[in-house]
Amino acid sequence: MSHPRIRAGLWRRCLGIGLALWALTAVVTYATKSTTLLPTLILLGSFLVPVTFALWAYERHGRDLGAHLILGCFLTGGTLGALGASVMESHLLHPSLGMYVGVGLIEEAVKLAALMFVLRRQIRIRGSRAGLVLGATVGFGFAAMESAGYAFNAAVSLRGVDLRELLETEILRGVLAPFGHGLWTAIAGAALLAYRRPNGRFEFTSAVLGTYLGASLLHALWDSTHGIALWLVARLTGTGLDRALFGQGYLPQPTDEQKHLFSLFSVGGLVLVSLAGIVWLHSLARRESSWRNTP
Repeated sequence: MSHPRIRAGLWRRCLGIGLALWALTAVVTYATKSTTLLPTLILLGSFLVPVTFALWAYERHGRDLGAHLILGCFLTGGTLGALGASVMESHLLHPSLGMYVGVGLIEEAVKLAALMFVLRRQIRIRGSRAGLVLGATVGFGFAAMESAGYAFNAAVSLRGVDLRELLETEILRGVLAPFGHGLWTAIAGAALLAYRRPNGRFEFTSAVLGTYLGASLLHALWDSTHGIALWLVARLTGTGLDRALFGQGYLPQPTDEQKHLFSLFSVGGLVLVSLAGIVWLHSLARRESSWRNTP
């Protein structure tokens, strides 16, 4: 079966042109104060990095899987994952200390379910490499949909449109996108497809379930970094550990020392979680010989 040839460096051109278009849209939106450009700005900013990384994965390691499968995982898998997570979280989760654990378990489960749905008739798709590429693609699709929602919420408030908040949200989520959903679902997807049977049946072995739980833990730690940093600052600076403090999500009237410590712990926590995921992903890729021999 022949597959479309993608010229080397397509992902770089996508990133460069996309950044230029996003910046131009931001400038024109700011200059004209036109709210009709907000959807364009939100979609460009939310999809740019996830699409770029999906193209990179396709170009480097997934051309034999087919462009239609990459597109299906990104759009269908990402959308189904976002919808499923929203429905389940709204019914099952309530504010609590363990809420982020529930978020991690639910979102990683629905992304894997979305991946299985897309691949339900693709019996030939098996192995760790396919799981890494397609799992990452589903994760990036989910991240794009989620980022669009966060960007919209940041832009629209009771005070009207806050363009600065929108741009800051898109920049932050764009920078962090490669180390979040795409990374976690790539790891879980690798295990899921590594143990898929030749007849296409998915097997939930102890290795698959353990990998899913590990990816969910990384997800939960990532989401709870803010709260953990807050707890550490309160602990080290002698601030009272009032439960209401963590419900508010911030320290009232923080000192300069507390501000610096919070930045250190929150950023450092994200770095540590990211490094753990990257090392895990790298170890999976090294064990998969076909990863090094893809077109």
